Amino acid sequence: MTAGPAGPIMALEGVARAFGGIRAVEDCSFDVRPGLITGLIGPNGAGKTTVFNLITGFLSADQGSIRLQGRELLGLAPHEVERLGVVRTFQHLRLWGKMTVLENVLLGCATPAGESVFSLFLRAGAVRAEEARARERAMEVLNFFGLTGHAGDFAEDLAYPEQKLLSMARIFATDAPVMLLDEPTSGLDGESLQRIVPMVRRLVDHGKTVLLIEHNMELISELSDQVVFLHQGRVLAAGAPAEITRDPALTEIYFGV
Repeated sequence: MTAGPAGPIMALEGVARAFGGIRAVEDCSFDVRPGLITGLIGPNGAGKTTVFNLITGFLSADQGSIRLQGRELLGLAPHEVERLGVVRTFQHLRLWGKMTVLENVLLGCATPAGESVFSLFLRAGAVRAEEARARERAMEVLNFFGLTGHAGDFAEDLAYPEQKLLSMARIFATDAPVMLLDEPTSGLDGESLQRIVPMVRRLVDHGKTVLLIEHNMELISELSDQVVFLHQGRVLAAGAPAEITRDPALTEIYFGV
């Protein structure tokens, strides 16, 4: 496993969110440490996706704090959170199906000013150079994810495993340091898992910090450096994968046995 620096890159403290009378997330606190993969697990309805939505600005919190390297994220819009360095995939992939694989990744590529490459067309001068750099970067990302041969294909025409890879490639291209992966292996067969699982680890090897939601306990043990167990919106336990996944009390909650 990769060993990261001691201090957290992102910290959640006392985060809460209710929908009507239902407390989806309640007093949720945990750290995400840089250069590591943190697995967020728990039974269905535990609040995992709500936590992702709170971190990335798709939902507002009722209380608490979410800080990225000391900068408060709560209250920011999704594009502001992304600009600060937190990006995510979705369980439902949200690809631009009628755009090519290359164009999908180009949308994630940023110029030094932090702008989408397409906004450069509003300015005169330096456009061609910036576009060329963005295209070069996008092709590097496609090569990293093994998608170079699909650069000209429409995203909707890709097989599901390639769409999963493209969803990761698109956010990887932003150069954001923190990547949130929402069930990156869901719906995949054994052969496809052999492609996706090593790629998640490669993200960390290339400088990313990963927080992932995953239901496969074996994969959590294989991939994660640390695990946070969420139940009814609260953190019940956090620690090493072996410690969490082999705890009989947590196993009973997770599997309902």
